[in-house]
Amino acid sequence: MGRFSKVRNRGVARLSIAAWRLFTDLDLSEAKEDRFDSLHACFTRELKPGARPVDPDPAALVSPCDGIVGECGEIRDGHAFQAKGFPYSIAELFGSGAAAEPFRDGSYATLRLTSSMYHRFHSPANGRVEHVTYLSGDTWNVNPIALKRIERLFCMNERASIRIRLEDGHPLVLIPVAAVLVAAIRLHFLDMLLHLRWKGPNEVPCDARVERGQELGWFEHGSTIIVFAPAGFKLCTHVRTGLRIRMGQALMRFPGK
Repeated sequence: MGRFSKVRNRGVARLSIAAWRLFTDLDLSEAKEDRFDSLHACFTRELKPGARPVDPDPAALVSPCDGIVGECGEIRDGHAFQAKGFPYSIAELFGSGAAAEPFRDGSYATLRLTSSMYHRFHSPANGRVEHVTYLSGDTWNVNPIALKRIERLFCMNERASIRIRLEDGHPLVLIPVAAVLVAAIRLHFLDMLLHLRWKGPNEVPCDARVERGQELGWFEHGSTIIVFAPAGFKLCTHVRTGLRIRMGQALMRFPGK
């Protein structure tokens, strides 16, 4: 599917997109371009300037992507949930107990991207990307049915742990999780494409300044991003399972704000 999606032929792309629309709610009205050379170009499309305004409240940690909120809430003794009754260890997800320790009693939000959504993701706040851990793995489907049937699914799939140090010193982690048809993650601040041929874990130190709302990269097709914040951060009152959220909308609030 990945190879077919990158066939550069506008006729093939037009027919493929038309077929795709029969099964999804694909909306290209916000796309920067109105014609695509390949299906892949449509998957990873940019949006028109201003299509995703960023919440102006400096006390808000904004959503890094468009998505549907899955399980979310407080991390309990180092464990989060992929679905009700299906806990997983965040140390296993991160690939390291030391990396997960600052988030042991923090908060998290799971954001699922459907195939038709905008697939690029952005920085939730100002800070610096300090480190990326890439872990190779499977590409199980991450839809709600699979999450209720396969234990520790997020911990088995290909993923990257992106560690960000916010301006006030708090750590933040974004974990893009790959899935079926999604076997590559592009990060702008790294001159590499993370994909299944990278046998993990791979530790990639980096030092990249990022601004709130700045594009960090994209999925080749679409999947899930899990946001982890340390103790003191709380989900915004409107955030709940099933909510459709857009990049730039408030997701969490900084401690004491």
